[in-house]
Amino acid sequence: MTKGAQILLVEDDASIAMVITAALEEEGHTVHHSESIAGRDALLAQHGFDVLLTDVILTDGDGIVSLSGVSEAYPDLPIIILSAQNTLDTAVRATDTGAFEYFPKPFDIDELVRAVAQASAQRPGDISGPAGDTESLPLVGRSQAMQGVFRMITRVLNNDLTVLVLGESGTGKELVAEAIHQLGARRAGPLITVNAAAIPRELIESELFGHEKGSFTGAVARSIGKFEQAQGGTLFLDEIGDMPLEAQTRLLRALQSGTIRRVGGAEEIAVDVRIVAATNRDLAPMIEAGLFREDLFYRLNVVPIDLPPLRERADDIPALAEHFLKLAEDEGLPRRRLDDAASKTLSKREWRGNVRELKNVMFRLALLAREELIDAESVDDLLNKAPAERSITAEGFGGALGHWLSEVAPADGTLYHTALAAFEKPLFEHALQETGGNQLKAAHKLGINRNTLRKRLGELSIDPDEFSGR
Repeated sequence: MTKGAQILLVEDDASIAMVITAALEEEGHTVHHSESIAGRDALLAQHGFDVLLTDVILTDGDGIVSLSGVSEAYPDLPIIILSAQNTLDTAVRATDTGAFEYFPKPFDIDELVRAVAQASAQRPGDISGPAGDTESLPLVGRSQAMQGVFRMITRVLNNDLTVLVLGESGTGKELVAEAIHQLGARRAGPLITVNAAAIPRELIESELFGHEKGSFTGAVARSIGKFEQAQGGTLFLDEIGDMPLEAQTRLLRALQSGTIRRVGGAEEIAVDVRIVAATNRDLAPMIEAGLFREDLFYRLNVVPIDLPPLRERADDIPALAEHFLKLAEDEGLPRRRLDDAASKTLSKREWRGNVRELKNVMFRLALLAREELIDAESVDDLLNKAPAERSITAEGFGGALGHWLSEVAPADGTLYHTALAAFEKPLFEHALQETGGNQLKAAHKLGINRNTLRKRLGELSIDPDEFSGR
């Protein structure tokens, strides 16, 4: 381990500064401490440092914003960012500065000491910062488990390493794929999603690689597959554990060679895509049973990202709940807030359906709650009563809709369309949920034509793949 490095620590919390200083000095480093940006700049002008450790929120400004001048003046100075602002936005902003490492608080002091040693022994690499709207990505969580997810996301933004996202259904694996794409180097290209669980076995190779006219019954024209559609961008292979073995073999070949061949075609087509895969299955026993190719697993599992179930990040539930209430308001439902008791009630629930279940509950509360401030009794009433007890009669639904319309107060001439817009999207989502994303069955359940359903799904921005296999 490198000894005797000169460290500049910028931290306005005296207790945290004391712990970090003690740990680094025990390793033989010399630590200079400042509580402010102004003090940091004065010390930088007076001394030469091997590593800069800095908090984000300081007494005289934003530590990240002020780092642009530091990076210009001291381009070879490794920077390690510490932050209690534990959001994906902060993690990405830290990466945007070209920081050597980012540590959300609370952090493992031994891990920080190791990072300081590594930073003092080498210069930071050429890191081009990501661009994109991190606030629009609904990845919410300040728990330690989610901070690990955020850090892993930031580490893969500026490379094309294959990522395998693991987690139970409803944990938000598709949101990780969206974040990697939207914030990464391929953000200018398309993000194409393939849900292996939603495609019939006989059609999956055509979906992935395309087909030539006449290659099989029904192939009346050439079709471009998802690999070609994703050229220059990201291909998200969702529910990869449900892919049939014959398709796994062709997928492995495509990943190894960087080329694909359309079904029924002879031409080898070069493809340039970044692969993000996801599964809610445990692939190890599937490999042992011969249901999943081991060589494909190792090809996909270059950078694994484990998404924790909601029950293991209960501290995030209040923030997630408020986030979903805001989404519900953005979609036209009444403004709602949770009181402290309601937040605690939600946090105690196991949430077997994970984040997706929580979102559904919050949207129902936004529609059915009688008051703007939701209390624990309202939450208990929705969660704990037997289904028969909490079923909504036609009269009850009409009352709830009437109450909502009186709050929204639509302009004259818009009442019908306002009410229709309020329940049409959740109605279609319910039908897709009940049918596992099968559009034909959903159309039959709704009593409408499949083409009408497809048209309205597009107009309402509903992705049927989100409901596949759930």
